[in-house]
Amino acid sequence: MCGIAGYSLGLDSRVERTVAARALLAGIAERGADAVGYAYRRPGSAITLHKQRSGATALLDRIEVPEPATQLLVHVRDYTKGHPSLSANNHPIRHGGVVGIHNGIITNDDELFDEHGIPRAEAGMTVDSEIIFAIAERSRGRTAKAFEQLYGSMAAAWLDENRAELLLARGMGRPLWVGLGKRELFFASTRLALELVESYGGVKLKKVQVEEGTVMAVDNGAVVARDKFEADLSFEEEPLPAVRAPDEGRACLARLAMLHAA
Repeated sequence: MCGIAGYSLGLDSRVERTVAARALLAGIAERGADAVGYAYRRPGSAITLHKQRSGATALLDRIEVPEPATQLLVHVRDYTKGHPSLSANNHPIRHGGVVGIHNGIITNDDELFDEHGIPRAEAGMTVDSEIIFAIAERSRGRTAKAFEQLYGSMAAAWLDENRAELLLARGMGRPLWVGLGKRELFFASTRLALELVESYGGVKLKKVQVEEGTVMAVDNGAVVARDKFEADLSFEEEPLPAVRAPDEGRACLARLAMLHAA
């Protein structure tokens, strides 16, 4: 069980980038404490990535997103495959030109790497999530259909250095909420994260859950393309509690309030 969050903002959005990033991180902090990370992109610039082996409280004060940035990915990890002692296994994960985050588990990742002859991005990587972004990089324009190869649970988001959009996908078994503003689209594993953005970011959002089997492209805070795929609903996963790091959640919410008051 992990937590994902992020945003796509219009160039004229008045939402403070770092404030929104902190709110999103606090809203998913309870979902994992094995590693935490974020990535952002300014229009026309390379993707900037930071990750560390800690819970969210160790990053909340330090997360900083420049105001020209319009895209953000945030992740907290409760690992299942791919030990967090290897930084490459932690999220955001880079595979080639794609940087992405994932909540869920893909059980046929090794088979798909072998079947398609795709090398791991770094030696020693074993994290299952990497196959999502390897497939996304190889199947640009046909991503939804390609995701039908995956067996497992998934909510994911990624940035592609060869595309301007932020990409979102929901397979089966994992939540994915989006909050729509006038010039903004936020996404998160929890509705709470979107509510925190409203409270601290000064924006009103229309909140909806993404349907299973959906891939969407988002640009300048608006959905610009949407596609469907057939998620394999035969996958059965042992139920996991959504709250994996309650102390992290409580500490981040308290610290977020203090930062806002200051």
